Amino acid sequence: MTLKKLRQKRWFKIISNKYVLILLVFSFWMLFLDSNSWLVHEELNQDLNKLQNNKEYYQTEIKKDKAIIEGLNDSSELEKFAREEYYMKRENEEIFIIEYEDSVKKD
Repeated sequence: MTLKKLRQKRWFKIISNKYVLILLVFSFWMLFLDSNSWLVHEELNQDLNKLQNNKEYYQTEIKKDKAIIEGLNDSSELEKFAREEYYMKRENEEIFIIEYEDSVKKD
């Protein structure tokens, strides 16, 4: 196909229009090369979604912790928590920790 025949094609006339060319170059620049490009916005949207998921997770954890703190206002519950989590004991008292094979972590 010669250049003369190519210039007579309708699609070539449309694409070779200077306004269309400027629009195509501008669109390419804005989508891929600019500092505020579509690619950058996609990365930022992904980061934003991760942060929102983390926010939801931590809010539920805060609610759980608040419920535990409310339960620890009672002295008997506080003593139970200290004994279970930190293996605290009263004076003249011995504690025996029993571990089963399936509960021990193996490296």
